[in-house]
Amino acid sequence: MKSITSAAGAPAAVGPYSQAIRAGDTVYCSGQLPVDPATGELLTGEIGDLARCAIANLQAVLAAAGATLGDVVKCTVFMTDLAEFPAMNAAYAELFGSHKPARSTIQVAALPLGARLEIEAVAVIGAGD
Repeated sequence: MKSITSAAGAPAAVGPYSQAIRAGDTVYCSGQLPVDPATGELLTGEIGDLARCAIANLQAVLAAAGATLGDVVKCTVFMTDLAEFPAMNAAYAELFGSHKPARSTIQVAALPLGARLEIEAVAVIGAGD
């Protein structure tokens, strides 16, 4: 059985897709941009702050589906400039702590809304540390 997840504490989808789909105990989260959920504005500034915002949005979507960052088994990070990887990675490590899900980081030519970073995740509820 699958269900659509919608989180009030995360930015609304910017296209014809769901914030997440829960299928059984697995949650497939769409990519989260560094968008302020209160204003809908794309944030600019340091890549570490953008990563923190995107992960906070991801946390809100996961919570709406009954999961936490500790349940995440795989992340994909899309960046427009891998030269910013060290600062993104430091913020990512700060928020995930000792939990280290599998991860891919990919440089892309462009992202929606002109964002410099997008993070998606797959979580398995109950898989947390």
